[in-house]
Amino acid sequence: MDYSGMTVNERLAVSGLYKEFERALKSKNKNRLVEILKEVSLSDVNINEILKKYKIT
Repeated sequence: MDYSGMTVNERLAVSGLYKEFERALKSKNKNRLVEILKEVSLSDVNINEILKKYKIT
């Protein structure tokens, strides 16, 4: 899927991964968060910024 021009939330919604992302975020499951964000074609730089924003180490 081409996610260009979409926000992270839009990517998660369109891919059907939004609820799974929320669960992983709530449980602070870093590995699953990274997997989900890679599934929606985010770069490592973007992923690291998101993890930093949510204080996931």
